Amino acid sequence: MILAMDVCNEVGSIALLDGARLLEERRLESPDGFGHILFGAIEELLAAHGVPLSAIDLYAVATGPGSFTGVRIGLTAAKGLAFASEKPLAGVTNLEALASLGIGPLRAPVFDARRGDVYAAVYDDALGVVVPPMVCPIEAFPIGAATRIDAGPLLAAAVGRLAAQRGGVHPAAVDATYVRPSDAELLNFSS
Repeated sequence: MILAMDVCNEVGSIALLDGARLLEERRLESPDGFGHILFGAIEELLAAHGVPLSAIDLYAVATGPGSFTGVRIGLTAAKGLAFASEKPLAGVTNLEALASLGIGPLRAPVFDARRGDVYAAVYDDALGVVVPPMVCPIEAFPIGAATRIDAGPLLAAAVGRLAAQRGGVHPAAVDATYVRPSDAELLNFSS
């Protein structure tokens, strides 16, 4: 059993999979952030399928790019669950998960990065990186012959399916995928 989550952007999702077979994906929305609803949503999803937390064999999490707070909440939750249960964790970028939903030999997942920019990359049909993840105005993105895939679908199930194919690693080995510096770094704040 795989428990997957993506809370990197305004709309998130969690999914429960039996191997690569999706049992259910649930949309998550919280204008105040996901930190206070994520564990309750996970508990409800597992209870709806009669799956105890101890039955989860692999955790999967979207590692970004996206909201710094959302990325950190997702990683912290997934790492905490994986550490506590001594189970592996798979990290998948949102861009790669979105690319996995596309078709064609070249796929360009694109989603809003705010401030007039997009997060984007180009992958081949085996999800190999052709153009690495970047943040830029859409006009500056080298989409070339790739099929553009705009964000919109929920991504936890795609994150879970990729995790089912690849397996996981020790939770300490999974880290965030930040493409843009944080506001604190941009404004030169020091801690």
